Amino acid sequence: MRKLFAASLIAGSLLLSGCGYNTLQSQDEVIKASWAEVLNQYQRRADLVPNLVATVKGFAVQEQAVLIGVTEARAKATSVKVDAATVNDPGKLRAFQAAQGELSGALGRLLMVSENYPQLKSDQGFRDLQAQLEGTENRITVARNGYIEAVRSYNTTVRSFPSNLTAMMFGQKEKASFTVDNEAAISKAPAVNFGAAPTAAPTAPTP
Repeated sequence: MRKLFAASLIAGSLLLSGCGYNTLQSQDEVIKASWAEVLNQYQRRADLVPNLVATVKGFAVQEQAVLIGVTEARAKATSVKVDAATVNDPGKLRAFQAAQGELSGALGRLLMVSENYPQLKSDQGFRDLQAQLEGTENRITVARNGYIEAVRSYNTTVRSFPSNLTAMMFGQKEKASFTVDNEAAISKAPAVNFGAAPTAAPTAPTP
């Protein structure tokens, strides 16, 4: 009896493996890990914002509208919570992407404003923050692309025969990913210019 039970288990395992069950589970775990990395990198960027705003404010306090815009965009981006369980909801994923896109735009405007303040551009603390922001934006791109590829592989398995039958049997459906519109928006992430030399402050005209 035990031998028959063991044989049944082995046969069942082989059947599930052959029908893509194990592949689906493995790919699902990759997606979860990839999404966790996406969240880590976006949080890393959010953590840089307070110091960046404070540094800019020290040299350009009159740019209140831009500074407030960045602060509010950060608050919104960090308030939209999408974990591994809810990332499959297209609506929640779009809301997350939109909030992150707003923060990207706000940071871009902040860096554009900094071009008008030579002392700010030459400040070592500001330049260090710029370098960290640039590195973080690159990490976000890598993490996002990793997630997109993980979802693509999983969705291909879900749609392909015979693993599609296994997916239907266990209620596993295609997962949401970043859209073309999201990619276009995020590709306009804040640019960091280290090559430009500080320009001289404007002088009053000679009488």
